[in-house]
Amino acid sequence: MQYDLFTQYKYKFFSLGSGSSGNCYYLGTKEYGILIDAGVGIRTVKKALKEYGVAFEKINAILITHDHADHIKTVGCFGDKHSIPVYTTETVHEGIQRNRVVHADLFQTKRVIEKEKAFEIRDFKITAFEVPHDSIDNVGYHIEFDGQSFVIVTDIGCITDKIREYASRANHLVIESNYDEYMLQAGRYPYYLKQRIGNGMGHLSNRLSADFIASIYNERLRNIWLCHLSQDNNRPELAYQTVEEALKTKGCQVGKHIRLEALSRYKVSGLREF
Repeated sequence: MQYDLFTQYKYKFFSLGSGSSGNCYYLGTKEYGILIDAGVGIRTVKKALKEYGVAFEKINAILITHDHADHIKTVGCFGDKHSIPVYTTETVHEGIQRNRVVHADLFQTKRVIEKEKAFEIRDFKITAFEVPHDSIDNVGYHIEFDGQSFVIVTDIGCITDKIREYASRANHLVIESNYDEYMLQAGRYPYYLKQRIGNGMGHLSNRLSADFIASIYNERLRNIWLCHLSQDNNRPELAYQTVEEALKTKGCQVGKHIRLEALSRYKVSGLREF
């Protein structure tokens, strides 16, 4: 089914997959777009883009957050076969080339960026910034366009001053809400893995994510997407409810003052326009 969705709003966002099975997000306009991470099959990406009326040929770039397989497993196909530029830090590029899931040389499409140094892709002004995670290098992205601010922070072990600095500016925020603390501790994961997830360099819990969102809430923040939910240690409705209740303590009513969505691991999300 085809949709003509580019008549009222200029900018569009949707998720093509969010979680350890594969991560990929679209941000763009009718004329061009970018992908953030490339952990979803290219046929799935093409199908989702077509459903929302986005031409695959309009993808101008891919931004990579870090080199774990669920964020890069199809980047070789995008970069090598389709010649789409791949932007990330030099260290992450090195990690991509060493990762066994990437079967391509991205030399021709490699674009090196530096943290805290803004660069531009069409109308997007993009700044990468440091986030804590147990990979060789990890970044979040702050994307400015037409007076608006979009921030994505995924795979973060804890909240840092740098994350707070950028997220506090956001009109549109994608943030990890990976696990429920009780479900993780009571679950089947071995002790070492539970420690890895919750040690400050792994992933962010529902409670930590909710408390942080409530602490930075202001009237400029209009959209929140909860990403990278665990299949074993979380439920979308639980992550949603935890954030919703935290926002209530700030006088913020979901659906009235702000829009909130817990992104699916496998399904394409609804389209958000702004």
